[in-house]
Amino acid sequence: MPRVLVRKNPAAFKTLPLFVEAGPDNLSYQSLGTPLNFTQMLERRRPIEVADPGHFAVELANLGVSVRLTLSWQGKEYWVLVKQQRQDRGDVVLKLISGYVSAHELNLPLLSAIHEIAEECLLETPEGWLSGRFGDTWLPTPYDTHLRYRETTHYSLHSRTGATRPVLCGKIPLMERPRAYVHLPTASLQLVYDMRLELPKDTHQLSLFHVDERVEDGKLIARLDRSRPDLYLIPLEKGQPNAELMTLRKGQLVPASTRGIWLAESFAAQQGWVVKDERIRWKDWLAARPVAATASNKQLAC
Repeated sequence: MPRVLVRKNPAAFKTLPLFVEAGPDNLSYQSLGTPLNFTQMLERRRPIEVADPGHFAVELANLGVSVRLTLSWQGKEYWVLVKQQRQDRGDVVLKLISGYVSAHELNLPLLSAIHEIAEECLLETPEGWLSGRFGDTWLPTPYDTHLRYRETTHYSLHSRTGATRPVLCGKIPLMERPRAYVHLPTASLQLVYDMRLELPKDTHQLSLFHVDERVEDGKLIARLDRSRPDLYLIPLEKGQPNAELMTLRKGQLVPASTRGIWLAESFAAQQGWVVKDERIRWKDWLAARPVAATASNKQLAC
């Protein structure tokens, strides 16, 4: 049975709407108005339009962060995706590790991004669960009242090459140069950080799990379901994704079907600073980019 790890009051979450200015050289954002709770923020996430995707000024509902996380495992690299039922959009997608940025972290969204990794991506070994570190910053261990984290070893996060065009909070460039896009269907600004996860050398029989959060009876509930890990890997070859999808359980990679799979909007086409789509089909995403396809990959996609 799924195990409840945390119960939160969603009313405790506060964020701020944004004013965003985008031009050919950079994008800047700043907070606007008064703080919003979770429900108020969702009410503002309604479709908008811009006349020019490369140059505009617009008010948005919120700031979100995602992490394109690359895992190194047994000499190979994989992108990490999580499965999510998006209640506000009525769909199920595979997405990057992602979340909303609270009001007190609007000027340091990198902190929100690494916290999302700690909350959404759980790494289990026979000796216990792995905690993480980004430079000199220890990631939180949000489920330590229910899970036993290892004390003597941890994984490390490292930033990869950032986007070419800077993103500014006010007049200050953001650290690690995330990719940015304005998602028109939800009136939100999304930042995508590119990171790499390095495992301890003694890691073996690794299992990966996603902890899903959803609002139930006025509470935000985080659950771990061992029967549905919901954390997936896309193998990379020379930095490009294969047409494969896998899970990792006790050190064994298990192929997963890609039939009917949709990916979140961060995988869709970006025009200027804008993404117009809600989601994209797995096969359409593969067709739009170079991949290393094999006979076994084609069989999985059938």
